[in-house]
Amino acid sequence: MQPGKARGGSRRGALRGARLLQDGAPGGPLLRLCVRLVRRPLLPAVRIWRRNIQLRVVAATLLMSLAVVLALGFVVIAQVSKGLLDAKEEAAQSQAAGGFAVAQEKANTPFAADGPDATDNKVGRDASTWMNSLVKQLASGGQTAFEVVALGAGTGEQAAPGAQGVKGARASGNVDPTASVPPALRRSVNHATGTFKTFWQIRYTAGAGEKPPAPALVIGKRLTDINGDPYDLYYLFPLTQEEESLNLVKVTIATAGVFVVVLLGAIAWLVVRQVVTPVRMAAGIAERLSAGRLQERMKVTGEDDIARLGEAFNKMAQNLQSKIQQLEDLSRLQRRFVSDVSHELRTPLTTVRMAADVIHDARVDFDPVTARSAELLAGQLDRFESLLADLLEISRFDAGAADLQAEPIDLRDVVRRVIDGAEPLAEHKGTRIRVLGDTQPVIAEADARRVERVLRNLVVNAVEHGEGRDVVVRLASAGGAVAVAVRDYGVGLKPGEATRVFNRFWRADPARARTTGGTGLGLSIAVEDARLHGGWLQAWGEPGGGSQFRLTLPRTADEPLRGSPIPLEPEDSRANRAKAAAGDPGRAGGPGGPGTKPDGRTERPDRDPIPPRPAVATAQPVPADPTALPGNGSRVVARPADQSAAQEDGSGGGR
Repeated sequence: MQPGKARGGSRRGALRGARLLQDGAPGGPLLRLCVRLVRRPLLPAVRIWRRNIQLRVVAATLLMSLAVVLALGFVVIAQVSKGLLDAKEEAAQSQAAGGFAVAQEKANTPFAADGPDATDNKVGRDASTWMNSLVKQLASGGQTAFEVVALGAGTGEQAAPGAQGVKGARASGNVDPTASVPPALRRSVNHATGTFKTFWQIRYTAGAGEKPPAPALVIGKRLTDINGDPYDLYYLFPLTQEEESLNLVKVTIATAGVFVVVLLGAIAWLVVRQVVTPVRMAAGIAERLSAGRLQERMKVTGEDDIARLGEAFNKMAQNLQSKIQQLEDLSRLQRRFVSDVSHELRTPLTTVRMAADVIHDARVDFDPVTARSAELLAGQLDRFESLLADLLEISRFDAGAADLQAEPIDLRDVVRRVIDGAEPLAEHKGTRIRVLGDTQPVIAEADARRVERVLRNLVVNAVEHGEGRDVVVRLASAGGAVAVAVRDYGVGLKPGEATRVFNRFWRADPARARTTGGTGLGLSIAVEDARLHGGWLQAWGEPGGGSQFRLTLPRTADEPLRGSPIPLEPEDSRANRAKAAAGDPGRAGGPGGPGTKPDGRTERPDRDPIPPRPAVATAQPVPADPTALPGNGSRVVARPADQSAAQEDGSGGGR
């Protein structure tokens, strides 16, 4: 048990540490501030990048062109550099080989006492004088094409015992002999025979002024002097001309590359513009068409694919305009027909009502069959009058003649009136209506008559379809919105029915008897009333788990809604109960919700968790959930394009 506690304590400590790091750590707010400061100037650029396809195509073309130019430039520069170095190396080796041969030949010249060539012989001269003369003579043929350096054997290293040879270093052209010959090359020349070469830098002495070091090719070989002692002779070939040539090639390639990239970008811009401009025109015209300007058309020129697209777009717009015009004419005729029929039926209906009332009052004098017929006639006339009144109301909405008389009202008063009117039906069904969240005022600017009609429809439907279980009415307000949710635990709604339930004359179960005399237009009128307020009327349900209808209204008239204080999916839904059971088994049932049997069927919920109605006055208000947006599991009911197309049962009522 102790280790488990230790692990639990460490886990809780880690969670507290993570929470502290997110909320209270010094780096948390500072990091978020830095992110915001960085993102703020980038947002316009990101928006332009995402919306401008021409910019993306041109940028991609420039990047790919730049990559190609860079790759090509690297290849060309590498080839040119290799060619220049190979040519220089071949010429330098030939020149050095000749110089080495001349130097060795002079060292091997036979002794001569007299003659014009006495200066080149060994008479009266030592090795140092001869070496100075040799370096000067060899360098004179270079004419700044190369420099000559002579180093004594073992210079820079410990000399061999008894070795005399040439000591010191000699160089032409103010060259620093020891710094201009790399140690690695000197070791190779001192320890092996043959010619060796490497790339190095020529460094000059102070006598040459501020002359900078220059890259060079150094070639060396071990030779013998006039006394037969070894010494090292080096040829230094500057690579200044090759470097200048390579720089010229680099500048040329860079200039040509920039020009090519810019040219390709301009070409891509012009080419893409020819394709994107008609598309942008089509998008703009499509936006204007969607705004109702059905006479807009594209300008078509030429016979290419863009022209064919424009012609097809114009034909589509023409067909849409004609179809919409036909639908508008048909809808206008239907609205006029419904309005005319509704008004024309009122006079004969009044006459029939008067006669039916006379017959209904005299039913005590009739035989049982005739008396029952009189009662049925009176009941069906009541339903007929309700249907006629609903049709007239629908015709007002369709004609845009419905007006809103908004004033500040307390929705708690409206809910109480609705519940008082539904109590007889609730007692007949064995249903109890509970109210939650009515401890504080819920004020909104609304039309009390229309809101009461919406809530009466929702409560009556919940009682009728609640299968005798409790009906919970919840009120809440937060921010700029107020909401009333009606929850029942009856048959519920199947997938897809939450949006169809607001269609005219739609019924969840066509075979179900309509005991309360509904007309099937109640929810359709309710959703129109909600829209007239600028609000939402939404539905949620699950088979066998009941349903919840939520009315959300703005706190003030003409204020746009951004959320609802009550989540559309209740806390005691199956999905929420499963989540609660995974985290806390004691919450699986949920407050006031039905339990679940092992076989998956829902059982009648226990009424004890729901407080009795008198105790509601002391209950705590229901906390609001401002994050319960329409997209969070909710379904916003849109006005159908053709209400008559959704009529599946013309003789039945709605849910």
